[in-house]
Amino acid sequence: MNMEDRHPLPSAMRSWVLEELQRIEREHDVRVLYACESGSRAWGFASTDSDFDVRFIYVHRQDWYLRIDEPRDVIERPLTDELDISGWELRKTLRLLRNANPTLLEWLDSPLVYRAEPGALQALRGLARQFHSPQAAFHHYLSMATKNFRIYLQGEEVRLKKYLYVLRPLLAVRWIEQGLGMPPTAFAQLVEATLHDPLLLADLDELLRVKRIASEADYGPRRVLLHQFIESELARGGAAPALPRPHGDVKLLDDYLRDTVRRFS
Repeated sequence: MNMEDRHPLPSAMRSWVLEELQRIEREHDVRVLYACESGSRAWGFASTDSDFDVRFIYVHRQDWYLRIDEPRDVIERPLTDELDISGWELRKTLRLLRNANPTLLEWLDSPLVYRAEPGALQALRGLARQFHSPQAAFHHYLSMATKNFRIYLQGEEVRLKKYLYVLRPLLAVRWIEQGLGMPPTAFAQLVEATLHDPLLLADLDELLRVKRIASEADYGPRRVLLHQFIESELARGGAAPALPRPHGDVKLLDDYLRDTVRRFS
């Protein structure tokens, strides 16, 4: 299955998103540096009625940064049930990157990019690799899987999408344990590198097939093989193995902030 099949993006929706990003730039007097799809469409298992979650990073004019009080650093535009757009200001983004925020790292690795200023995304991805914390990511994904399993997968009938919301972070934990670096946003990459049991793969393929033709709210019976795999992975969780520490220098973030504000504001 190619990227377009795993991450479908209608041309009409892309045009709509680009128009809204331009409107945001005009109304807020900002420059959008990067905009991507997040959530199930970026992961590669959207349902027939999945909405579009657009996330972006933006920069203000220089004067915005030269004030005593820090103004609001988030722009949110929940437009319709189908389209939701929100973004983080660049300084906020770099603070989150310094702390290896997993959500931000997933944005930067999204396979569905709407806009990217030349050089801006490449440099941010380079900084992300330097500040990535395998240990912090390990605990983040293990906690996410544990919580989602406890809340959503305890009945005999479960929402199909919730299996994937547990499996994805569990495979990210496996990715980290194997020393492969930052876990990728695309679910297929996680599966290809970390899951090799043919029976599990067949069951997962069937789940993905059903998920892609179902609605977000559809329920189905417990999937025994996947359920047993999840329970075994959670049972062996706990303390992270010895993992490398981030090697980023905060000065690099300061330099990137100054250079980008001067270039794009």
